[in-house]
Amino acid sequence: MGLASYVAKRVLEGFFTVIIAVSIIFFLVNLAPGNPIYFIAGDPVFLSPAVVEYYTKLWGLDKPLYERYFIYISNLFRGELGNSYRFGGPVAQVIMERIPLTLSLTITSNILAFIIGTFMGLRAARSFGKGLDSALTVTTFFFNSIPGFFLGILLMLTFGVHLRLFPVAGLMDLRNPKTGIMLYLDIAYHAFLPVLTLTLILLPAYFKTVRDSAVQQLGEDYVLTLRAVGMDERRIFNKHVFRNVILPPITLLAIRLGFSLAGAALIENVFGWPGMGRLLLDSIRERDYPVLMGIYFTIVVTIVVISIILDLIYGILDPRIKSRG
Repeated sequence: MGLASYVAKRVLEGFFTVIIAVSIIFFLVNLAPGNPIYFIAGDPVFLSPAVVEYYTKLWGLDKPLYERYFIYISNLFRGELGNSYRFGGPVAQVIMERIPLTLSLTITSNILAFIIGTFMGLRAARSFGKGLDSALTVTTFFFNSIPGFFLGILLMLTFGVHLRLFPVAGLMDLRNPKTGIMLYLDIAYHAFLPVLTLTLILLPAYFKTVRDSAVQQLGEDYVLTLRAVGMDERRIFNKHVFRNVILPPITLLAIRLGFSLAGAALIENVFGWPGMGRLLLDSIRERDYPVLMGIYFTIVVTIVVISIILDLIYGILDPRIKSRG
């Protein structure tokens, strides 16, 4: 199979994946119990029938579900995500305002977790069965076991409440607003604890992936042969083992970056960070269907695009993958 055919096939598969995923999500969201009018417009006891009827027609909730589905899909093909029930503006604008705030947390945390986890995994593999390996394994197991929101609360209490080193919540200091470079430094200062929490949560997966892969590689015949001919252990590890070990964590990083737009809803909620994750929780609570669908659509498209890019990279690096595809 040629490269052009391989690309066309992957893109076509990605297109149908998006349509199927969006369709499933649409029906799940719209069949959930609860009327968005009562969540957003007010208590049903105080709402007049005229107000309920007005919002029902305004939001198209008077139409059958299948008709609303086809309207939504046709709008998607025109690049329209609809208007938010809660904010009243375009969903695309609401989401775009939150994306930079979420990516500032998730991308930073993933990159830090990738770098630190890879380094720790390599160190553990080189000390396999020794004290350092056991200490690193137990440490990462602890962070992998503790719930993320609970870890965030612990860090908040330790560094924010007791030591008073970092702010416990918010995007910036509203009592002393800053401008220019100081504003970005203030945002980074407020982002420290959320980023630290996410990094500690994500780190164990990178550590285990690298450690297990490196331990496996160290037992391969080519490593034993290189040792037999007298090659230095450091050179074997840095030049040969590392090259075979680094691909799995890079793949894991790429996949997790695909989920970055989903944010870390619970962590953002704990620290009052106004990103996509918190927007997702608020939209679920208030039944803001257009925003919910817009968030899920953005996440699905991002994951599919990154998956296609990974497939293409693997197809270029290993032609056998294209022939099997």
